[in-house]
Amino acid sequence: MKFNKVALSIACAAGFTVAGAAAANADTVMVKSGDTLSQIADENNTTVSSIQSLNSLQNIHLIFPGQKLVINTNNGDAAASTQQSAQTTQQASQQQTTQQASQQQTTQQASQQQTTQQQTTQQASQQQTMQTTQQAVASSSEQAARDWIASRESGGSYTAQNGNYYGKYQLSRAYLGGDYSAENQERVANSYVLNRYGSWANAKAHWLQNGWY
Repeated sequence: MKFNKVALSIACAAGFTVAGAAAANADTVMVKSGDTLSQIADENNTTVSSIQSLNSLQNIHLIFPGQKLVINTNNGDAAASTQQSAQTTQQASQQQTTQQASQQQTTQQASQQQTTQQQTTQQASQQQTMQTTQQAVASSSEQAARDWIASRESGGSYTAQNGNYYGKYQLSRAYLGGDYSAENQERVANSYVLNRYGSWANAKAHWLQNGWY
């Protein structure tokens, strides 16, 4: 009988120790009229199962006004930690989204710049092609006018003579300076026409109006 009393005392002491440990990490709330366990859990950032376990409740739907319930405050800390973690994750996600949008914008701008450069290069190439074509047409036109004048003046002969005029373009001997070679005749004729008319086409137009150039 004495042994049973001692065992009971030990059990009670152990129970108080456990309760004391739980109380050290817990708060107490008093049930008000109309309260539910779920409502109390939400208001204190804890769970129904935690309150049920801490208070050894048999029926979670059966609580009374004035009843004191132990609330585990660690759950509140955990909830706060969970909320902070969620916020951190959300901020990281937003930052990643912003970085991706910035990278996409940079890539788009680089693509637009490259397209602009390609268009500029293409326009320059087209302009150069047009200039080359115009030069070729002008050169062809000049050669045709030159040949036309030579044909009218001498029949295209480098040795044709008509008094003081000599050669393919019937230039005066003074212009030729005593050098009657084909190369000198071409050089002197070209210099004479460009200095006096600006082009062989203009020289031809003058010849057509006046019968000479």
